Amino acid sequence: MNIVHVVGTGTIGEPLIGLLADNKDHFGIDEVTFHKRTPLVTERAKVNDLVRRGAVLCVDDDKKATFEELGHTPKFEKLEAIERASVVIDCTPVGNQMKKEFYLDAIGPVGFMAQGSEHGFGKKYARGINDAALVPEDDKFLQIVSCNTHNISVLIKALGMDPDGISHLVDGRFMCMRRANDISQDSGFVASPTVGAHSDERFGTHHARDAHDVFSTLGYDLNVFSSAIKMNSQYMHSLHFSLTLDHDITLDEVKERLMENTRIAVTHKKSANQVFSFGRDHGYYGRIMSQAVVALETLMVRNGNEVVGFSFTPQDGNPLLSTVAALLWYLDPSRREERLDILRRYLFSEI
Repeated sequence: MNIVHVVGTGTIGEPLIGLLADNKDHFGIDEVTFHKRTPLVTERAKVNDLVRRGAVLCVDDDKKATFEELGHTPKFEKLEAIERASVVIDCTPVGNQMKKEFYLDAIGPVGFMAQGSEHGFGKKYARGINDAALVPEDDKFLQIVSCNTHNISVLIKALGMDPDGISHLVDGRFMCMRRANDISQDSGFVASPTVGAHSDERFGTHHARDAHDVFSTLGYDLNVFSSAIKMNSQYMHSLHFSLTLDHDITLDEVKERLMENTRIAVTHKKSANQVFSFGRDHGYYGRIMSQAVVALETLMVRNGNEVVGFSFTPQDGNPLLSTVAALLWYLDPSRREERLDILRRYLFSEI
């Protein structure tokens, strides 16, 4: 049996559980289970809906009675759920800790994934960027990189590399303008734009470091640097980019490359709320699965070889697609593309 177990029900875990449950037959999944750590009356409806859609609740033994008092019917305990799974997807901020305590010794699963914050969990992966670097049986642990890292990576590949893989990127600079928190969250909001520290001497923030690490799995050593600032908005992350190439390029060529890339959406919209609203109305439960949404009217070529512009980041959506792609690779690489077809409707060419 192909059993997928998701750990965590937060901003990535909740939509992922629903996505897998809704499409499990198409994906070749026999059962979707999920672990929730804390029993909360405020999240009872969320858990009930995931169960209604076919997912199976798993909890810690010492929390089972409290979950049952809320009306839930947990079926498996945490360790049992991990061992019986084919693939485990950790969507918590403690993936590395879980790896040390539980995943390294687990015999049942063929693969484990963690999300963007868990540096060191495994090989970094972004759908459509470094699929060729995945090695069957060797890559038991994968880290799905963050949404902004997806945005950075796809821009580098589209504008800084030839179709045959030759890199022309001399220098890449990125300013990640991050939303304060998710619309589902009450904590973490900021009253005004709040700048982030440059914690890495070479890369600045983890966004450029992670993009570098994704491409390094293919043998590249890219010169990239990122900064981050948290904005007092809940809509979307946005990204300012500057890519200096080793050759001249025209603005028309830039636009053509972006519009030809199936993982990039272009837009004439200039505000995050308009792009966010499009996702709410046309995405999968509000989520755009394109890796980047480039604002066409912000594009410029400076000094003949420096491409600058702004791009919106479809947070949640682009790591969701990469997570499903990696899952299907674990289950059956030969059928991955066929099974991903059902999600291509959420990859937009224009927004």
